[in-house]
Amino acid sequence: MKYILVTGGVISGVGKGVIASSFGTLLKSCGLDVTSIKIDPYINIDAGTFSPYEHGEVYVLDDGAEVDLDLGNYERFLDVTLHRDNNITTGKIYRLVIEKERRGDYLGKTVQVVPHITDAIQEWVENVAQTPVQGSSKPQVCIIELGGTIGDIEGMPFVEAFRQFQFRVKRENFCLAHVSLVPLPKATGEPKTKPTQSSVRELRGCGLSPDLIVCRSEKPIGSEVKQKISNFCHVDPDQVICIHDLYSIYHVPLLMEQNGVIEFLNERLQLNIDMSKRAKCLQHWRDLARRSETVRREVNIAIVGKYTKFTDSYASVVKAVQHAALAVNRKANLIFIESCLLEQETQQKEPSNYHKEWQKLCESDGILVPGGFGSRGMEGKIRACQWARENRKPFLGICLGLQAAVIEFARNVVGLQDANSTEVNPETKNPLVIDMPEHHKGQMGGTMRLGKRTTIFTDKPSIIRQLYGNPKSVDERHRHRYEVNPLYVDQLEKLGLNFVGTDIEQNRMEVIELRNHPYFVATQYHPEYLSRPLKPSPPFLGLILASEGRLQSYIDRGCRLSPRQLSDASSDEDDVVNGLTRVTKKFDALKLPGTEEKPSQSGIKTNGYNGSDSTSDNDLGAATDSACGGAMSDASV
Repeated sequence: MKYILVTGGVISGVGKGVIASSFGTLLKSCGLDVTSIKIDPYINIDAGTFSPYEHGEVYVLDDGAEVDLDLGNYERFLDVTLHRDNNITTGKIYRLVIEKERRGDYLGKTVQVVPHITDAIQEWVENVAQTPVQGSSKPQVCIIELGGTIGDIEGMPFVEAFRQFQFRVKRENFCLAHVSLVPLPKATGEPKTKPTQSSVRELRGCGLSPDLIVCRSEKPIGSEVKQKISNFCHVDPDQVICIHDLYSIYHVPLLMEQNGVIEFLNERLQLNIDMSKRAKCLQHWRDLARRSETVRREVNIAIVGKYTKFTDSYASVVKAVQHAALAVNRKANLIFIESCLLEQETQQKEPSNYHKEWQKLCESDGILVPGGFGSRGMEGKIRACQWARENRKPFLGICLGLQAAVIEFARNVVGLQDANSTEVNPETKNPLVIDMPEHHKGQMGGTMRLGKRTTIFTDKPSIIRQLYGNPKSVDERHRHRYEVNPLYVDQLEKLGLNFVGTDIEQNRMEVIELRNHPYFVATQYHPEYLSRPLKPSPPFLGLILASEGRLQSYIDRGCRLSPRQLSDASSDEDDVVNGLTRVTKKFDALKLPGTEEKPSQSGIKTNGYNGSDSTSDNDLGAATDSACGGAMSDASV
């Protein structure tokens, strides 16, 4: 087993997680099986009780583990399925050691940080590194990201553990990459290497010497700067790599490959990679990076959320939208809207902000209402659902978004004016959303319905089922404490809100669709967790296609994408054709008194524009691939 440890310099938040994922991408592209471990040196057992403003979103794995969002990067980059033990925290380690002490495993010895905590860390890493994450084959390489920065007091037990670990597994099986920021002050315009020198000095003082120094910078750094870092940090100039700000994260593995990382790791870790096949290693990544850079047409998606001040709160949602947009040759322009500002109360207190947010919502091509917890901003989400329903705007709700859509429909269509969630109003007379037996009000961590679970599709007509490829069921990941009250399902369905997906027992409502609407879909599960750049999530793909007015055409062609749509070619010609078609429809809708509807000489029937944007277009040509946009599904990231 080979190990690559990735540490951070004196400044955090410089993209260490993406760089660690890129190491794995490079090695996996060379035919090696790769796994990843993220170490978070906080005392929390897991990320489940974090506020989204603390560390961003809480990412959920198949086994129900609530983990750091960096594990989402690993799964997307490597297309693997990680487990709860792939996320190590100080809390987990100390709990393990204390439980052993209580059982008497240490035979009465004094339990100390060294050796007991450090030994527990090393044993955990070795055990997890052997656990398969794709199929049944054991990984060959384990990428370990140590969170925080070198010198943090909470991270010192882990640093000491890896100082010992390098001798435990032998030098030829252990490699250390240190990621450090090289700032470029505008006052001087000169790259500053002191932060890197300082962090490397600190690292070496702890008994670890970097094999690679990865410099993060705003712009590329020159050979003189690399030479300076080489001189002061005891590495060869070729072992100093610059990763400057790039157009997208998909370029990071390519830049690392250009800097000779594959050759270095092959020699340093004795990986025996067949270098003759290197040219084909990253072809999928090159195609993906080129497409992300050359796409020109934008699709505007409004994300109506509660935590929009910190975009990492919706990291997986953002990635899923981008994956779906890229699959149909579009660039996602995300418009974040704070749901509180859409509420009636805001109109009185902050009329300017109220109208600005509503203008952004009205000008969007599609609306997405993601998950969340608590009562704040709930009414704003409900109003966004109402606007999407009444104005036939493409809509996707996730978790709390589904609950908001159900409450809105119950209030404004069914006529239950006081319909609400017991999370918001425990005394409501019409509890459309109720808490589940799993919910333990006195215990917050790990008491939700978590992890991958099966959703059974009903026999009702369903767009979302078609987008999945017409299966009988799908497996998606969940994270929620509340669910739709099954006592109201019949009332809602009679008036047009179909529940097209349920759990295996058919007691819990999983998916809703609104009849006679271009695309009004919501899921209780979180489809964003399983989205990949080359294998976008079907609900998100449906939202993008509906926002572009091409969903019906896509479905008519068997839910398949044409080679042209997946190519780098611009679709400007098609845009002109589609634009003229829509203008013609709108013009024809203006009927003058005494005129009769007649077929035009061009063959276009002049029936009034119905707002559904379901016109077919030439981008969606002959069917060539599977549903869900899996054009290159053998290398999803």
